[in-house]
Amino acid sequence: MDFRIFKQLPRLIYGLGSINRLPELLPDDINKKTVMIYDSAVEQVVTPQFSNSEKIILIPYNSEKSEPYTSEVAEIIEKYDDIWPDTKAIVGVGGGSTMDMAKGLSVALANGLNIDQLQGWDIPTKPGIYKIGIPTIFGSGSEASRTAVFHNGVKKQGVNSDYSMFDSIIIDPSLSATVPLEQKIYTAMDCYIHCVESLEGTYINQIASGYAEKALDYCDQYFADLQNDELIAVASYYGGVSIVNSEVGICHALSYGLSIEFGIRHGLANCIVFNVLEDYYGEYCSIFRAIIEKYKINLPRLFPDGIEPDVLDRMVKQTLLMERPLENALGSGWRDKLNREQIEQIYLKM
Repeated sequence: MDFRIFKQLPRLIYGLGSINRLPELLPDDINKKTVMIYDSAVEQVVTPQFSNSEKIILIPYNSEKSEPYTSEVAEIIEKYDDIWPDTKAIVGVGGGSTMDMAKGLSVALANGLNIDQLQGWDIPTKPGIYKIGIPTIFGSGSEASRTAVFHNGVKKQGVNSDYSMFDSIIIDPSLSATVPLEQKIYTAMDCYIHCVESLEGTYINQIASGYAEKALDYCDQYFADLQNDELIAVASYYGGVSIVNSEVGICHALSYGLSIEFGIRHGLANCIVFNVLEDYYGEYCSIFRAIIEKYKINLPRLFPDGIEPDVLDRMVKQTLLMERPLENALGSGWRDKLNREQIEQIYLKM
């Protein structure tokens, strides 16, 4: 397997309270401003520190209503059309959805295209506006990845490009202090799951393996008592570096169908899917279930009475679009190992 040149962020600030060091990462152009798009759930973190700055324009984003849509990128660009010519940097503060929104704005503005025209592999031809990611919940790996995922109304697909990677990030473990327990676990499990998929996949290489193994080690320590957010903060970054340089697998491919059809958030969708993938991930699924039971997390049973055929058909089609994750999981002959009927049967277990 031929791998891309190994990708890793050039600049990172880490530590408790390090969000205060944001100015150190901003470009020097004093005549331009910084746009900060932040998750409205963390307004109490953002506004006290940045609302009085004449050089920072704050844009709230409500990530709780859904995962990001391509139409939302276009709406924000149009609504704030007067600020972009004088923007030197875009900062995303929040969970994976908010950081993906920051990435999407950056590449869409720089390439002069709607974000749905950039979904796919290596489509942007110009570097995005300088962008900085500051996660406030840890596990998605968005801060380290080259992917920004969006719904376009029909399918869920990533903008996968070197140009959609952040130029700098800040990892401040203190920012997740107020996140609800279940949400923390679902997002941390996203890290656990995509590290498993990376390690068990055919795209794996020694460097990506090292990052994924250490991330899993930190996940194990974190899930022991959920007390040390520094562990999952670093695991999230390491896991993101791993999947940038390998790939996710079957779980992520199937989870997109749940998100498209039922609006289930990414972390929870992954947990629902991974719970029925013992045929593919064996002991890792047993470890996963033990953690879920330990913290009394009740995963919903989605289809106890079956599912409408047309809905199931759309979910299968969405899964089959995820060719790279499926090839990573099962090899170049994946179509001979995972057919439509097998995908349907996996969904019906949920």
